[in-house]
Amino acid sequence: MNQKVRYLTHAAIIAALYVVLTEIAAWLGLASSAIQIRFSEALTVLPFFTPAVVPGLFVGCLLSNLLTGCAPLDVLFGSIATLIGALGSRLLSRPIGGSIRPWQKWLVPLPPILANTLIVPFVLAYVYRLEGTIPYFMLTVGAGEIISCGILGLMLMKLLERYRHQLFPKE
Repeated sequence: MNQKVRYLTHAAIIAALYVVLTEIAAWLGLASSAIQIRFSEALTVLPFFTPAVVPGLFVGCLLSNLLTGCAPLDVLFGSIATLIGALGSRLLSRPIGGSIRPWQKWLVPLPPILANTLIVPFVLAYVYRLEGTIPYFMLTVGAGEIISCGILGLMLMKLLERYRHQLFPKE
């Protein structure tokens, strides 16, 4: 398969999957407010496997935020937080000294957790004017991200590691 077609296909599939998983979390009442457990955020570990996931996550987050009725500044900054996190996860996939160290895999969820924990609380406080302080929102958003990216993301990564070469052929 042509590399550009594969790249676009992976990005589109991830964007669509992100939207579907966010919608499921929204239907369950988990995708918005102070504590957000978006199943779609588990996908933020996938840049470890292929760079095509990075734009897919950004577009998926953008579309999800639009479809769930987020405020325009939330659409913008929430999507930027996801993009920053995805880029950070991608950086952790780079070999160190010729190979990927085992500890690198454990750190892959950290960039999206940090990006969202540092950006989203300001959106909650200043865009939605929710009751609470920035440190409180950092705690609640961080907790949701640890569940979504840290726990669910690492579980997803472990599951996909076995099928890495079939799902994500060498770019």
